[in-house]
Amino acid sequence: MRARARIFVSGRVQGVFFRGHTERWALSLSLTGWVRNRFDGRVEIVVEGEKPDIEELIVRVGKGPPRARVEGVDVAWSEDAGEFDEFRVHPTDF
Repeated sequence: MRARARIFVSGRVQGVFFRGHTERWALSLSLTGWVRNRFDGRVEIVVEGEKPDIEELIVRVGKGPPRARVEGVDVAWSEDAGEFDEFRVHPTDF
């Protein structure tokens, strides 16, 4: 079953290669969407694909890359919109 998720990751998640790791994880899971740093210090991820694969991505970002310290992961689920053809790192929103 395909789905879409908007994920906000908080903690020490900027400046630790979090976006690059997220991109690699998403691509390895055949997910599409994007990841970016937010002005408030969180990382935002919008992802589409098979729900079990998105759930696996959520587990991975919940642990983070080696230098990160994840304090929270908030997820909002919705229907897959088929909006993306690839997964990529977006510029920050500030």
